[in-house]
Amino acid sequence: MICLTGDLHHTSLQTGNQKHCDITELQVAQRYLKMLEEANVKVTFFISGKCFAEEWDDVKPLVGSELVELGGHNYDCFQCQLFHRACKKLLGSYNGPLWWQTRDAQKTIDIIQKKTGQRISCWRNHMYMHGPHTEKALAACGIQVCSDGVKKDSHGPEQHPDGIYNLPINILPDHEHLYHAERTPEWVDWWVKRYNWSDDFGPQSYYVEEWTEHVLEGLRQNEAAGKTSTLIIHPITLYLCDKLKSFEQILEYIASRQTIHVREQLPTPASATTKPTLARAA
Repeated sequence: MICLTGDLHHTSLQTGNQKHCDITELQVAQRYLKMLEEANVKVTFFISGKCFAEEWDDVKPLVGSELVELGGHNYDCFQCQLFHRACKKLLGSYNGPLWWQTRDAQKTIDIIQKKTGQRISCWRNHMYMHGPHTEKALAACGIQVCSDGVKKDSHGPEQHPDGIYNLPINILPDHEHLYHAERTPEWVDWWVKRYNWSDDFGPQSYYVEEWTEHVLEGLRQNEAAGKTSTLIIHPITLYLCDKLKSFEQILEYIASRQTIHVREQLPTPASATTKPTLARAA
């Protein structure tokens, strides 16, 4: 089985990707969703609260699809960087103190419910920014699963003592492993050296054609091992690489397998309320 996820951010965040794109991130996501709908493939979109507050007209087509599961992605994606850097230095938590994280989660949950009528149960922090209070804050707000972090050998959800489940990504991620936008080979080399950056798949970045082959190979390996693949694809990242052409190859493979939402991976009664969808044959 394959669990496809993606993160969507408000335009006012002005990410590097957004600055290099000829349309808004949510407009890219609409094109991406049309491709998923044609293939009958499920997706979990983790969306920032400000998308609902500031760009509802562009979010609305996304949340109306039965193939889309909604998750929270912070309210403003740590937009006040000075505050969060200070929290990291003084408190050891970039996300902020427990009360701040709880407020951020609840504010995001509330705006999504107000706009859509849906009560979300899934979460991913912006930049996978998992702090010492994350599980407690999210559990207090009724979140059941948080998909932060990257763990190549992950076999699925891992329950935390606070009751919430952590669900790592176990397929090579896109944004931090792809050359695109400002992430030129020279920029990536500088970044890796400056921050000694690496994740469970290593520090390497690739051009989209090679990255696509790594993703497909990872999907095949997980299937052979009997593991559910949880992967992240930012629509805007693949759009910037080659206007989603490489994603068509990945989608062809995904569409021939069973796809599920994040919540459907949980070993709880809640996960049994929705049956996984078998996508069309390639």
